[in-house]
Amino acid sequence: MVVSKKGALAYEERRHERLEQNKKKLEQLNLTKLSQALHSTISPKSSPMKKVKPKVARQPVDPSTIRRSSRVADKPPPNYKEVPIEPLGRPRSYRYSRRDLSNRVYASDEDREYAQERAEVLQSGLDPKIPSFVKPMLQSHVTGGFWLGLPVRFSKTYLPKRDETVTLVDEQEEEYPTKYLAVKTGLSGGWRGFSIEHELVDGNALVFQLIEPTKFKVYIIRVNQAEDSSN
Repeated sequence: MVVSKKGALAYEERRHERLEQNKKKLEQLNLTKLSQALHSTISPKSSPMKKVKPKVARQPVDPSTIRRSSRVADKPPPNYKEVPIEPLGRPRSYRYSRRDLSNRVYASDEDREYAQERAEVLQSGLDPKIPSFVKPMLQSHVTGGFWLGLPVRFSKTYLPKRDETVTLVDEQEEEYPTKYLAVKTGLSGGWRGFSIEHELVDGNALVFQLIEPTKFKVYIIRVNQAEDSSN
């Protein structure tokens, strides 16, 4: 398409007129000066660097420098070293050597019956007004777990309704505290020491006589024990 020279000049003149008109409008609105002022005020600023505080190595605290109450300031610092607690009751030299459970010796039926019969004879000679019972020993009573279950009816009738310390008195009048568990009606803590101290084995028969509400007199009948023996 060919544009005449006269048409091109007319186009340039109109464009120049529009530019002049727009310039005048901007000056009337004062936008030119505002744009220049805004451009001059905006300048790239570098973001301030965050100051990093140097790390200071922590010094170990001297306990003696810690502030203390005036009431204890003149007293020596406390010692928090663990101190072993003395066991209740008088100390005993129990022979707590662990028994070899693989070499358990089981009493024969004849020996077990013989010890049971002798225990019943001994019980028959006791005061009938004082409650008593015969308890044959099994492996679980004298090895391994060392738990002694007592007759349920006897326990419900004569023993405490809650956990209590029950003392066992042997034939030499030596006393051994044990832990009686009312719900399970049996002796737990302390029974192991009594069993080991008296070298109880499977087949022995024990007579328990309730001489006080929480105290048993215990008579031991051993397997193959001679009839004229006192222990």
